[in-house]
Amino acid sequence: MSLPLTSRIALVTGASRGIGYATARALAKAGAHVIAVARTQAGLEELDDEIRRDGGSATLVPLNLTDNDGIARLAVALHERHGKLDILVGNAGVPGPSSPLGHIDLKSWNEVMAVNLSANFQLIRCMEPLLRKSDAGRAVFVTSAAASQANAYLGPYAASKAALETLARAWAQESASTPLRVNLFNPGPTRTRIRAIVFPGEDPATLQTPNQVAEWIVPMCAPDWSETGRLYDYPTRTLQSFRAPA
Repeated sequence: MSLPLTSRIALVTGASRGIGYATARALAKAGAHVIAVARTQAGLEELDDEIRRDGGSATLVPLNLTDNDGIARLAVALHERHGKLDILVGNAGVPGPSSPLGHIDLKSWNEVMAVNLSANFQLIRCMEPLLRKSDAGRAVFVTSAAASQANAYLGPYAASKAALETLARAWAQESASTPLRVNLFNPGPTRTRIRAIVFPGEDPATLQTPNQVAEWIVPMCAPDWSETGRLYDYPTRTLQSFRAPA
């Protein structure tokens, strides 16, 4: 029996740990060839071992997503090797400092924006032509409830995710008349390294695992997924539309 993502090419950022790792593995299990991007070589190699044990395949790309030229070179390499990209999962993110805004230095702010927002903008710029070559290009960006809750002491992270949501929604509108579908995914509280940094006193056993969350991202990457410009909220298991504040 053919797997649902057989012959699909899927790029996943932040693939060396957490939700990115689990999503890359889940996509590979569904038949996709995964382009796994992360800074951590050891984590990527561990992922590759897991994917191979599952019977899948992956290409490992050690890359710091703040390297804009590196993202551009990756797009050229994907064009030369595959001629298209079917799936983009923009998952990589950093938590930034947990501090009042007035105590945060500009360097820390810029680091959060570079990874959580600007890197995804560069991915859109460079990968859109390849996604347009697919018969059913799919892009999913991992966001956070912090984008709408504007949590105190998480200002840079919340602002970066709110901006990412607006960026993805604008792209969804721009591509609405094409086969490309662009959506957002909110995993909610998940047992990840970032969550442990932001909420160090939280019991991880009370949280969903990355593997549980990733299983819900896979359907959003499939050719038969038709929605665009929407947000899948994993905690409530609902597909939501954006609307203006009341």
